[in-house]
Amino acid sequence: MIAKIIIKRRFKAGKSRQVIALLNELRSRAMHQPGYISGETLSKRGFPNNLIVIGTWQSLDEWQRWRDSDERKKYEAMLDLLQERPTEYEEFLLGTALSIDE
Repeated sequence: MIAKIIIKRRFKAGKSRQVIALLNELRSRAMHQPGYISGETLSKRGFPNNLIVIGTWQSLDEWQRWRDSDERKKYEAMLDLLQERPTEYEEFLLGTALSIDE
């Protein structure tokens, strides 16, 4: 089942060159991972240091393998040094049937 991953980051001011370079490299490497479909990076209007990455993967398992890989952890550690707070992750499945408790 298709997985959508929302990654929220808030970077320190004045670090945009480093951040963009690292995010571009991370995406380039993700593109070669099994299950990767696409990714987009959005900045919050009025708050350019707040970025959201929306990744689309063929399955949650494939995303989690990439998320937990040593290669990705290396880039995450570099990004962590440029952030004001820890990265937040949200994982969603496309087309999941809702179950509402009554």
